[in-house]
Amino acid sequence: MWFQKNKKVGALVALAASAALLLTGCSGGNAGSPDSGSGDGSGASVTFLPKNLGNPYFDTSSKGGKAAVEEFGGTFNEVGPSEATPDAQVSFINTATQQGVDALAVSANDPQAICDALNEARDNDVKVVTFDSDTNTDCRDLFINQADATGIAQVQVDMIAEQIGDEGQIAVLSAAANATNQNAWIDLMKDELEANHPGIELVEVVYGDDDDQTSFDKTAALLQTYPELKGIVSPTTVGIAAAARYLSTSDAKGKVALTGLGTPNQMREYVEDGTVTEFALWNPEDLGYLTAFAAQALVSGEITGAEGDTFSAGELGEYTVEADGVVLLGDPFRFNADNIGDFDF
Repeated sequence: MWFQKNKKVGALVALAASAALLLTGCSGGNAGSPDSGSGDGSGASVTFLPKNLGNPYFDTSSKGGKAAVEEFGGTFNEVGPSEATPDAQVSFINTATQQGVDALAVSANDPQAICDALNEARDNDVKVVTFDSDTNTDCRDLFINQADATGIAQVQVDMIAEQIGDEGQIAVLSAAANATNQNAWIDLMKDELEANHPGIELVEVVYGDDDDQTSFDKTAALLQTYPELKGIVSPTTVGIAAAARYLSTSDAKGKVALTGLGTPNQMREYVEDGTVTEFALWNPEDLGYLTAFAAQALVSGEITGAEGDTFSAGELGEYTVEADGVVLLGDPFRFNADNIGDFDF
């Protein structure tokens, strides 16, 4: 695994460690009975509900979740909508509640829209762990945060400032307009730009809805609308890859900087051909792995989700629950031409 937790601080394990190929995906789907783990069956049944299926990022996080569930001898399933709309996850939550699963692991499309369904699940003894994108705090037991929001915002501002010489117009290509994590990062990025980067002007935030073609089209529109644009920040793996695909064959290649959050496998060709200089991310497989172990700890009674609770997350080590039921995976890591060949996920 990529990140290990020793007490409260995440440390990066060897950079040459190899993860599974991103596009391999994971088992599971819209329907079907849960996929039994390979252990003794004494562990929790955990259903993963990403923002949408067919998203390489969530394929990878679910792969990590499945591996963890198999380690502790539980039962894994993955369900989800085809599109990441605010209330599309409700029916899947209701079905999982009716099936009597032990835990739900949810990346929320909206902080409020699924709360009633989640609280009904909790009333029926289903433990709710959000990951990647949170709900309101009273709708879940734990939130597994991929990295501190301030750190995620900071690294993206740092990268774009370095790449455009700390001066010029930039835009943000986000996911859905209601995405909790995206909006939090963007607000913090705005604060950092205003406080410490007076030479950079954020001209617009646009939304690609975590759809490849929509994100591609939004990139084209940004370049047409702002001919003096110096850079684009896309804090979403779908968006940054679509933007890179557009830039790689456009006159803006090498002139408009692109950075944000992506995976090495999807961004490798764009780093190697000079479209992208540097981007960042955590390991989504580790995020799913940690989420599943957190769910098991709740189901087993090892933790309640209270601040100061500690639990073991298999190969990742010990973790501590922080304020508001948050568990932090680790810090973002920058990928560039010097190190991207060391990673495979």
